[in-house]
Amino acid sequence: MSALPMPAPSATMPTAPLTVAKLRHDADQFDYLGMRGLLDPAYHAMAARYRQLADQLVAEGVSKRQQWSAAELQAIGSIYNRTLHRRPAAAVVEPLGQWHASAVEQAYFARQPHIVIIDDFLARPALASLRNYCLESMIWNSLRYSHGRLGALYHQGLRCALLDQLATALYAALPAIIRPRYRLTQLWAYKYPADMPGDDVNADFAAVNVNFWITPDQANLDPASGGMHIYDVAAPADWQFEEYNRRPEQIRRYLSASGARAYYIPYRQNRAIIFDSDLFHGTARCHFRDDYESRRINVTLLYGQRHQDDTQPAQSRLQPQFERGWRSAALRRQRRG
Repeated sequence: MSALPMPAPSATMPTAPLTVAKLRHDADQFDYLGMRGLLDPAYHAMAARYRQLADQLVAEGVSKRQQWSAAELQAIGSIYNRTLHRRPAAAVVEPLGQWHASAVEQAYFARQPHIVIIDDFLARPALASLRNYCLESMIWNSLRYSHGRLGALYHQGLRCALLDQLATALYAALPAIIRPRYRLTQLWAYKYPADMPGDDVNADFAAVNVNFWITPDQANLDPASGGMHIYDVAAPADWQFEEYNRRPEQIRRYLSASGARAYYIPYRQNRAIIFDSDLFHGTARCHFRDDYESRRINVTLLYGQRHQDDTQPAQSRLQPQFERGWRSAALRRQRRG
């Protein structure tokens, strides 16, 4: 593959704001891709310019600025927040790991509310391919999130044959959980800064949430953090999207009034959590290594709509025993052998 050349300067004003998190992430990504011979050497100077602009924003006392100067437009306007490079990620022989789908479905429905954890979720070739895709692709272009978190959305660049294959494979593997009538409503990934205090609690608009982590365990400097909190209370059926997704104070008041309890699911690479999307949940505090390859990445697939799920009571309580991700006894014996 030839090195990506620098685009010609653009006179079009970017619509995305300048943010410290985006500038620093992309500078690191330019260096990472440059070391692999995937970018023109001119990107090395561009990385320095990005870092200079990030420092300038910090000096201004802001993490985000919508207004661009003429000099900034001339310097980075043709590059900033654009999907200029995307690594191919082809379909593999089998995207899913060697877990037993029928046992996963039984475990999911055996508890209220519905939740199951699967370790070794992806087959190793699929995990390696997806991780390289997320490291090399310039797709982290959704900038509206708190604490410097960056998003990549399916309709904005997070598309590859491997993810399409995975979405379809889950339909085939888990038809009782991901019912045929549940369309894939969204697919996204988030990339986190090295340190984050924890994310606001929210619910999602889907029927089923499939969330999994792909960054190696050794990147997590605090094994007691980096995972996910899932509450034993679902969003009220009459709440609208803005209420259950973007009003943290209202959600916290509701959780307190409901006597909600949170269960913590520890971080582990290639661990998937499948749960009812109505359940309030949030990312725990993160403390990962501060280098480009160690950023925490999670991938989420959402299936169906809230109103389609008739299996989950509106109010229910999590049962314990979720410390270890589900895996079959036969698989444990096989790997010990």
